Amino acid sequence: MEVVTILLTALAILLTYFIIRQMTYWSSRKVPHLRPIPLLGNTSSVFTGRQSPAEYSRELYLQYPELPYIGLMNFNTPTLLINSPELIKEIFIKNFDNNPDHLSFITEEFDPILGKNVFSLRGERWRQVRGALTPTFTAKKMKYLFTLIAEVSKNVINYLEDHPQDCELLDVRDLFTRYANDVIATSAFGLSVDSLKDRTNEFYLRGKDATNLTGISRIFKFVLGISFPRMMRLLGQTYLSKDTNRFFIDLIREEVKRRDLEKVVRPDMIHLLMQARGDNIGINDIVAQAFVFFLAGFDTTSSLMSFVIHQLAFHQDIQEKLHQEVEFLEEINYEDLGKLKFLEMIILETLRFFPPIVLLDRVCSKRFKLPPPPGSSIQLDVEEGTVLWAPTFAMQRDNKYFPDPETFDPERFAEENKGNVDPCVYMPFGVGPRKCIGERFAIMEIKLMLAKLVKKFWIFPSEKSNKEIILDKKSLNLVPIGGIWVKFERRKV
Repeated sequence: MEVVTILLTALAILLTYFIIRQMTYWSSRKVPHLRPIPLLGNTSSVFTGRQSPAEYSRELYLQYPELPYIGLMNFNTPTLLINSPELIKEIFIKNFDNNPDHLSFITEEFDPILGKNVFSLRGERWRQVRGALTPTFTAKKMKYLFTLIAEVSKNVINYLEDHPQDCELLDVRDLFTRYANDVIATSAFGLSVDSLKDRTNEFYLRGKDATNLTGISRIFKFVLGISFPRMMRLLGQTYLSKDTNRFFIDLIREEVKRRDLEKVVRPDMIHLLMQARGDNIGINDIVAQAFVFFLAGFDTTSSLMSFVIHQLAFHQDIQEKLHQEVEFLEEINYEDLGKLKFLEMIILETLRFFPPIVLLDRVCSKRFKLPPPPGSSIQLDVEEGTVLWAPTFAMQRDNKYFPDPETFDPERFAEENKGNVDPCVYMPFGVGPRKCIGERFAIMEIKLMLAKLVKKFWIFPSEKSNKEIILDKKSLNLVPIGGIWVKFERRKV
């Protein structure tokens, strides 16, 4: 009984300390802040599925838009929401060395193999792996990868032409997840997959499972994995389901083994990582990078293409102008993509509405100071471990930076207007040295598919279309409630 009493007393003391620190952390530093809920902090509405991350971030931002930063508690982690573009530039670019890391969504403590991915890695290890990956996205490699993607996009067009009945009422999220899946299969894994014909292939089904962040149980596991990775590891939990985890690990290891034995040279991501072996890159690093490439590209690119199609369906004038840009292209090649300026403007404006990451994050690794909060003359000493958030979604819809922000207007990104766009406000692919390494690849993949679709088809709203997109509160991704449904009608040549 004495042991139980001692343990309970120690637990009560720890819990009391936890709550007191949580409730007083920002007030003791004279920082404007939101009052946290004991134990849960300020993020319970996302954790319980009452708000989508996009809604949550925008509500936070709009509470104190005039303040350069406000204090929050993510469970017991001190967090600063940075509302000022000038401070974002200071933190994310100029003082990057003080704040170089992400708040990892898969750490090595949580998942010792997938936790080695470039998004989650920190410090010098991140620099090594990022350096090994960078050659994947040079112009020469992109040109080669384009030929692989072109074959996948051809499969999509052929399928739609051969199945006109499917075009009467089309779930474009389903269409584009299959396209994105097959692009990643060929360009990162060296596999040939046609997910429109073989609709239940294992690569696609495992990918759907891996990228599914919808539902309270998924959110719960995801948030606990970020906040308490060691505890989750002790409980035998991994980021993926055990079967999906094993599928990807075995698939990549077998592909590496096959290439070694057969002397296969295929200038894709796996090949580049294989070349870097011995330079602190091992088989588990290859597994982790190939998987995170899948994770980053599967949902984000398919979602973005779906949102673009939705905008084109409800803005026929914009769609017609885009058709005029692409209609005279015979077989679209790599060089043609650079000439499609209006298509790029449409994509950039869609990214303004729906950035893949609604809150950019960094973790302070070395103390630094921020200007005094309003009403104080003392600079804020930001401690190691503090998380810093930049509210991308909210800032990109702020009329202070984008007049009439709820109007879809690609002309914001015309050549003569680009100078008005602040790169520390418009950050759909991130900002600074940790900006998304795959941005050029994603834009290439998206441009090619959209150009081919608009060249061949009219896009119209369908009987299931909703002009206003409402995001699912129970998803960490940007998932529209009810999906995005349109009608494709073959254009007359």
